[in-house]
Amino acid sequence: MVKRFDLVVLGTGAGASTVATKCRGAGWSVAIVDALPYGGTCALRGCDPKKVLVGAAEVVDAARRFTGHGVSGDTAIRWSELMRFKRTFTGPVPENRERALAEAGIATFHGRARFVGATTVAVDDDVLEARYVHIATGSKPADLKLPGSEYLTTSDQFLELDALPARILFVGGGFVSFEFAHVAARAGARVTVVHRGQRPLEQFDPDLVAMLVERTRLVGIELRLGTPVETIEKTDGGFRVTVCSEGESLSFTADMVVHGAGRVPAIDELDLDTAGVEHDKHGIAVNGYMQSVSNPAVYAAGDAATGGLPLTPVAGFESNVAASNLLDGNHLTIEYPPIPSVVFTLPPLASVGLREDEARAQGLQFRVNHQRTSSWYSSRRVGEEFSGFKVLVEESTDRILGAHLLGPHADELINLFALAMRAGMTAADLKRTIFAYPTVGSDIPYML
Repeated sequence: MVKRFDLVVLGTGAGASTVATKCRGAGWSVAIVDALPYGGTCALRGCDPKKVLVGAAEVVDAARRFTGHGVSGDTAIRWSELMRFKRTFTGPVPENRERALAEAGIATFHGRARFVGATTVAVDDDVLEARYVHIATGSKPADLKLPGSEYLTTSDQFLELDALPARILFVGGGFVSFEFAHVAARAGARVTVVHRGQRPLEQFDPDLVAMLVERTRLVGIELRLGTPVETIEKTDGGFRVTVCSEGESLSFTADMVVHGAGRVPAIDELDLDTAGVEHDKHGIAVNGYMQSVSNPAVYAAGDAATGGLPLTPVAGFESNVAASNLLDGNHLTIEYPPIPSVVFTLPPLASVGLREDEARAQGLQFRVNHQRTSSWYSSRRVGEEFSGFKVLVEESTDRILGAHLLGPHADELINLFALAMRAGMTAADLKRTIFAYPTVGSDIPYML
C-alpha cells in the first residue's frame, strides 16, 4: 500500500525524534520508521543504561577507596538486581516514545526500511512516498571479519545480561571496552582487554590515558596492547581467543568475548544507492545544511552522517539544524561548538577542544599546563590516587584551546571548560571567577 507524507524519518533516537516532532509541529504530515524498539541507541542500548551500571560501580569503587579511612564492610554488586533496576529506565522507553509520537500525529511504522526510489521507502508491505527523507538510524558494531566473530557478544547484548560471566575478554581498546571492563571488574569478573594498537582511547590525551591505563591494571584488569585478535573459537568450557603478541600467538580462555572494537553507521541495509545517496564507511555524505550532497531531498544526522562526533548531543544538535532547513529552506549551516566527550571509567576521563598534537599540527603557539593531581584535596579526600589535567592556552589570545581531565567528577567539570570556550572566556577570565569551595570546580583556577 502506498502512503504519502511530507517527511519520512528513519530511526527513532534523539535526532530522529527531534526532526519528526518539529516538522509535525509545523503542520507537516510525518511518518517515522524503526526496525528496532522505539527509542534509539542512547536510551535503550547505550548511554543511559550504561550509566546506571557505572553508578553502581562508582559506589563499590568509592567504598573500596575509603577502606581504612572510616568505611568498612564488603560492598558488592548483585548483577541481577542491578539489571532489574536498569530495566526500570529502559523498559518503558519504547512504548512511551511511540505513544508520544503517535499523539503528536506522527504515523509510526515498524520494520526494515529500504529505498525503492529517490524519496520512496518500502517498509514490509507498505510503500512510503515523501517530499523529504531524514536519516538518523544511528550506529551498530563494526564487522570485524575475524574467524569466529559470530561468537562475539555485542554491547547491546552485554547491557541485557541477566548474569555476569566470571571471565570476560573485551576486543578493542575504545569507549565500550574500557567502560564495561571497569564495571565488570568492580562486579567481580576477571577481565581482559586486548587492543591491536599500542595506545587505547586514541581520541584522548595520551598522558592522561597512560594514567588511566595504570589505574585500569591496578584494579585487576589485564590490558594487552599491540595485540590483535586472530581467531575466536568455541570450546566446551567457553571460548578460546588467539591473539598475536610481539610476533607470537597466545591464547586466552573466557566465558564471554565482547565486541568493543568500534561502531559504524547503520545504513548498509537502506539501499542508499537506489536513492542516489552518496555514502561511505563513515556515513552519508552531507553538506553544511545536513543535506545529502547527491540527493537534495534527503537529509541525515547523527551517527548515520559524516561530520560531527558520534555522540548523542551532537545528533540532537545536527538534527535541529536539519529540521530548520527542512522547514524554511536551506539557510542554517552547521557550526559545531566545543564538544565535550567523556569515557565513563572509574575515574572518568574527559576532553574538550584540541589535543597537543592537534594544536601543534595547526601551527598554534600555546602553553601547556599539565599536572598530576592525586595530592590535591579534591582527590585525596575521596582516596583517588589517579587524577590529573592538561589545559592548552594560546599565547597571543589567552583563549583555552583544549582541556583534558582525569579524576573525580571530570565528567561534570569538563562542561565548565566547554561553556567557557563556547562563551569566548579567556584563561584570565576563568581565574577571576569565584567558585564554591570545596568543589572540583574550585580547582579550575589552578589548572590555568
